[in-house]
Amino acid sequence: MFITDIGDFSGVKLPKDIKKAELLLKSIFKNDVYFKTRKITAECGFEFEIFYIDGMVDSTMINESVIRPILIQNSKFRTGDIINSLINKTLFNCEIDTTDNLALMLRGIIYGDTLLIADGCDTGCIINSKGWPRRSIKEPENEKALEGPCEGFIESAQSNIALIRKRLVSPDLSVELLNIGKRTDTKVFICYLNGLADKYKVELLKSKLASISIDGILDTNYLDELTSDKPKSFFKTAGTTERPDIVASLLLEGRIAVIVDGSPTVMTLPYLFSENFQADEEYYVGFLLGSASRMMRYICFFLATSLPAIYIALTTFHNFMLPSSLAVAVMESRIGVPFSSMAECIILIIIFRMLIESGMRMPKNLSTALSIVGGIVIGQSAVDAKIVSATALITIAMSGIAGLMVPKLNSATFYLRLIFIFSSYFLGIFGLLAAWLTVLTYILNLTSLGTDCTVSLNEISFDSLKDSFIRTSWRNMRTRPIFNKDIIRKQ
Repeated sequence: MFITDIGDFSGVKLPKDIKKAELLLKSIFKNDVYFKTRKITAECGFEFEIFYIDGMVDSTMINESVIRPILIQNSKFRTGDIINSLINKTLFNCEIDTTDNLALMLRGIIYGDTLLIADGCDTGCIINSKGWPRRSIKEPENEKALEGPCEGFIESAQSNIALIRKRLVSPDLSVELLNIGKRTDTKVFICYLNGLADKYKVELLKSKLASISIDGILDTNYLDELTSDKPKSFFKTAGTTERPDIVASLLLEGRIAVIVDGSPTVMTLPYLFSENFQADEEYYVGFLLGSASRMMRYICFFLATSLPAIYIALTTFHNFMLPSSLAVAVMESRIGVPFSSMAECIILIIIFRMLIESGMRMPKNLSTALSIVGGIVIGQSAVDAKIVSATALITIAMSGIAGLMVPKLNSATFYLRLIFIFSSYFLGIFGLLAAWLTVLTYILNLTSLGTDCTVSLNEISFDSLKDSFIRTSWRNMRTRPIFNKDIIRKQ
């Protein structure tokens, strides 16, 4: 039988004979040229053997903490107590686990540990010897802040958890481990503050993660999609960030963080809809400036989704609502344009989206030139050639720029913009209003890990809205979000 899941070895024990054990492990890793073994014979004549994957381990540490101590060991090992003698009297490493479970041995080898076995013993030592290359810690490119810390997560879960612990110096911080993925066996860590997080939500998340059956998990966004309350929704129901200060602040509110080894992105749950409009630096600058920035994002979200639809409704159904001079200017700009107002808006939206996507994926030294060529040269040429009108170009450009102010709703903005365009083209302003009411109803029914995403609107009060539409001062931040039972933050 072809075995792909490490869990399939959980019922298998390592042979006591060291030669048979070597043959078994070599047969499992027979196609891996980096799988290495090394036999060690102590002065007393006792035989040992180590197994590791080159490139995943720190060779110096193995030489100095494992091989050298065994070679210079003068006293004899007690028969039947070899492993304890190794751990207590010989090996220098501070992190050593013992097991007779072959699955745990394989998991340790693959993850950069070294397996040490002794002849005549079916228990092995898993020695921490991780030494793979790691990216240095720096500020995330996608979440730059004008004020505040500049540290960002990297692809090492161990380092990411350390960055969180540095900010939450409390024994109340709980870190639990799950392994997900039949082929990748990815380590997934669940972090929360035991005294603040809702135990029911923690168990609900653990059950959702445990029920995932997939070949591999390579990034946190896999879990975002697989655990979402509404996976087909274009609104986010789980937060993602690369900043440890954000994760620490959310844990202090009773949230739960999910860290995937190999990904610099951390998922946070439950996720409130108002978080889409929050920015990092709002909490590091004055609350007046932070509140103004947040309200601007709400306005920009409305403009990004509705401005093209309003343009179509006014030019198609409601010309009388425009001032005479403006109506004449709009009509004159459309003279000679072969497309309807809806068609030219859709064309411009697609072109604008293409420019954004290509600019994100091109080298930085070419992205600026692309923006100039796409935004100025092509846009002006399209207007001069009467392919689109100048009014439509200005409208879509303003809508696109406003959408960049709310990056967390990038996907939702794109789809809502198209939905509102079709609604206003067929029914005018009334179609736009009906579409907005439908979307608002949908948003009010969104849930994240069983929590209402708009829970702050359930009870309209200062305490519930103090960190939603505005950011009040820290003196008034006396309570946590109302979904948390331990509501008091500050006396």
